[in-house]
Amino acid sequence: MISRYHLLSLSLLTFSLFFGFAHAAGDDKSKIGNSTIDRTVQLRTHSLYAPYIDQDLQNRWWDFGADAYVNTNKHIRLTRQKPSQMVGIIERVAAMLIRGQGWLWSRLPLTATNFVVEVEFKVASNDGGYLYGDGMAIWLTRDRIQPGPVFGSKGAYLPYGIVASLTFLRLDNFEGLAIFLDTYANTRHGYSFPRVSGMRGDGKTSYNFGNDGDGQVFGACSANFRQTNVATKVKITYVKNSFLDVKMQFRAWDEWTDCFRQENFDLINAPFLGFSAMTGDISDNHDIISVTTWSAVLSPENAQRDKNTPITFFRGPANQGTWLGFFFKVFLFAGVCVGGYYGYEEYKRRNMYGAGNFGRRSGGFGGGGGFGGGMYDKRF
Repeated sequence: MISRYHLLSLSLLTFSLFFGFAHAAGDDKSKIGNSTIDRTVQLRTHSLYAPYIDQDLQNRWWDFGADAYVNTNKHIRLTRQKPSQMVGIIERVAAMLIRGQGWLWSRLPLTATNFVVEVEFKVASNDGGYLYGDGMAIWLTRDRIQPGPVFGSKGAYLPYGIVASLTFLRLDNFEGLAIFLDTYANTRHGYSFPRVSGMRGDGKTSYNFGNDGDGQVFGACSANFRQTNVATKVKITYVKNSFLDVKMQFRAWDEWTDCFRQENFDLINAPFLGFSAMTGDISDNHDIISVTTWSAVLSPENAQRDKNTPITFFRGPANQGTWLGFFFKVFLFAGVCVGGYYGYEEYKRRNMYGAGNFGRRSGGFGGGGGFGGGMYDKRF
């Protein structure tokens, strides 16, 4: 039979477990200057996982096209390891317009003020050759599904003499943010490839892919994300009017490497999230495995608590008002109710069979056992 001492021990154990879990969760905060990310809310509209498509072979929140195709068990392959088939003069004139390319774009704009986008991708070849390219890009831009020569999307001009002067062949420039995962160096550099770089598009400036964006990108790092034995990921954290931070996972599992960070960064409002890739004479498989997007809610680190707020077991603004605190209170209240119920039942049982039994009085009939006392002692 459960005694009140067991109930007390169980209640204390439950309290300790929940309090310890809540405290540990509260310590897991991302510092942002004098603020922290209090919580994140996943955005289903901008997240993507296998099997990627529904029974109608479509996705409610995403579009894909050009050479992209879906393997429902593995990935969305933007481009295959298959080089461009154009040859001769035609290739020299219009290679930037007709190359192997594929794209994946969100159907809705990303309206979150602050957000985190984590992308798992894979860039590799089937034969492990030494020649590969060209790369892929992650887009947060005003327009969507605009195929072109910048890793499969718009934003550059054709650098082939007279062809570049033909306005009808000039491609529109992008407006927003592009993060390039470039695997092929078009010219000599003092850094190594693969290369991750970020460029802010103003709608007027063309990306100079002949020089791999030198002098145009605001941040970059060399990261050997191609043909790795671990899951390769990129994490983009943006806080409006504050900063843009890009991290990479390519060396080991759960090991994030800082790539670049831009302070006082201001992104256009409500951009579309997209991915594209391109191949030419050299090629690679460019795969998107998953996309996870969260809306980030900030909480000032030095915020003062409301004096009228009732005292709880959670201290500090980071834990106040969270779902974890709410569920803890619900479980605590339920535990008190259950403990009270069993305590009341025990009290009634003792009054019925114990406290009213005059056989417990010393000197009673039966030498302390009392009349009828032995019977109840044997039962219980």
